[in-house]
Amino acid sequence: MGCRRCGAELEKPGDYCLVCDTANCDAVVVAFDEREARLTMLYEDEIVGESTVTTTPESDAELAGVQTRNFAGRVADHIRRKRPENVYVAGDRELVGALRADLRYELYRVPEENPVETALERRDDAPLEVVGDAPSEKIGGSHSTVIGERDGHRVLLTVAEHPNVKKVVPGPIEAGGSSSRGGVRAKVTRADMNGNVRLLLRDGSSVQENRVVTTATEKADGERVRADLNGALREEGYGEE
Repeated sequence: MGCRRCGAELEKPGDYCLVCDTANCDAVVVAFDEREARLTMLYEDEIVGESTVTTTPESDAELAGVQTRNFAGRVADHIRRKRPENVYVAGDRELVGALRADLRYELYRVPEENPVETALERRDDAPLEVVGDAPSEKIGGSHSTVIGERDGHRVLLTVAEHPNVKKVVPGPIEAGGSSSRGGVRAKVTRADMNGNVRLLLRDGSSVQENRVVTTATEKADGERVRADLNGALREEGYGEE
């Protein structure tokens, strides 16, 4: 692939051209699975290149953590070569988290199904304010008890990890009438007119409604955040249809 401006040969598709100081892609979409990361480079509304980074999963738990960080680090190196404006990611949350820790870019989650198409659809959406606080610092309110014990707290942290979530405020615990199946279940409800959502947490016959304050300022943007949050909860095994 040659530079779109000066024609100089690029080592990898979409690389930033050091000859004429020109970006050859303005967004990268990363789709992770256990053994590879598929990178798609976009410029405006077109796909300008694709590449794949592969890895070999480790069965040993300690080595698996090192392998995950190394894998994410190699993907991060590929992205830095492009100097994109935006990075969209899909797939395993642990790998996405390791990539986020290795990059200065904010990562925007897209569904695993059709991630490139979704990224192209979102190109014209104005980016939302990003909250850099640690997830644990975003959780608080007058109610400190969370149903589901460790799983309940994991759900709240999963929601609080989202970069467009400002605060998660636990609500009172109520009896729900019928028991939920499969342990702790969670669902994020439709956004209100200000872009904020509610997190419904169920454990047995108990229900807890938690307020989630986002950086969205209108319903449409809040719906984007809601979809991301429900996708993250499904990936963690807590999602409820």
